Amino acid sequence: MKLCVYCGSSIGNSRIYQDAARQLANAMVQRGIDLVYGGANLGLMKIVADTILSGGGHVTGVIPDLLATERAHPGLSELHVVDSMHARKTKMFELSDAFVALPGGYGTLEEIIEQLTWAQLGIHPHPCGILNINGYYDYFVKFLDTATQQGFIKPDHRHMLTIANTPEDLFAQFEKYKAPKAAK
Repeated sequence: MKLCVYCGSSIGNSRIYQDAARQLANAMVQRGIDLVYGGANLGLMKIVADTILSGGGHVTGVIPDLLATERAHPGLSELHVVDSMHARKTKMFELSDAFVALPGGYGTLEEIIEQLTWAQLGIHPHPCGILNINGYYDYFVKFLDTATQQGFIKPDHRHMLTIANTPEDLFAQFEKYKAPKAAK
């Protein structure tokens, strides 16, 4: 399995996020899951990649050329340098079997939402999830619940996003995941 991990290029203001990045990476190594990620050598992205590499795992980075010179991780198993952010997201999608977001900013949220939207449209059947570390995504989950209650997200589609507090819970839910039969 190849898991695409979206997360911050910053480490956040609490050590709990760094610890969660290491926990996810260690759980991936234990399960023999390869990492696909944004290719950077900073923030939570670096922590996940370095932890998997130090555990003997395989890490594939995908980075746009405008960021590659200053931010590309030099020690990856594979690094794809692409022309744009759009090409980056497409390549990461093509290489991955599932998608998860750790805490992050605009980019992290945009990336997991795009994959969730593509799943909703029937473009792919892969699981999408968030690791809700320390309640980081609580307001986002509430937003999704409100959008469902107000008729903007179908209940079957609301459940397409796995919400977990631990890597173990995430992987257990991913194993049971079945894409909805009807796309949007």
